[in-house]
Amino acid sequence: MRNVIVLAAITLAIAVPQAARAAELKIGFVNLQQAVSEVDEGKSARDALKKEFEQKQKTLDDKQNELKRLKDDLEKQMVVMSEEAKREKAMEFERKVNEMQQVYVQMQKDLSDREREMMKVIFDKMEVVIKDIAQAEGYAYVFEQQNAGLIVAPPSANMTNELVRRYNAKYKGTTPAKKADGKKAAPAPAVSPAPAAVPAPK
Repeated sequence: MRNVIVLAAITLAIAVPQAARAAELKIGFVNLQQAVSEVDEGKSARDALKKEFEQKQKTLDDKQNELKRLKDDLEKQMVVMSEEAKREKAMEFERKVNEMQQVYVQMQKDLSDREREMMKVIFDKMEVVIKDIAQAEGYAYVFEQQNAGLIVAPPSANMTNELVRRYNAKYKGTTPAKKADGKKAAPAPAVSPAPAAVPAPK
């Protein structure tokens, strides 16, 4: 599945109260994209999204195949139809194509919203774990690597592996968030290209 998962970058600059002098300032960074792809809950979320995508894609494929069959049938009947009947059938077919496109757009939005909803749950939990690590190990600031634009940093400042380890320990056995009834997440970019439109019969 292409682009099963589209992730929003989160800026983290967590200040941890401490009485340390400026010379003892400890700074760390995390790579959230790497972390979310490695934690168990992130892997489960990816698998769940892939399954939902495949189900929706099958529905779209079925609808598109149905339209192709309808198009073939209409073209065979055209030779015995009046001009008015041809126009009516062509308009009816075009309406069905538009309906399929609308179904596609809605499915696309549902997948994007679902992905964003799942990722937000994981990111919120990660922020809690990062604060726990910072408090325990004396980090004054923790930055998100990609959003902060870090080019050079000592490997010892990379907290990503520790974030993954502690996240899995803290949220062991957690399943991806289920879609809440009546609640919609903010829209996200589309996760796959639109299906090719079936041409109307001539």
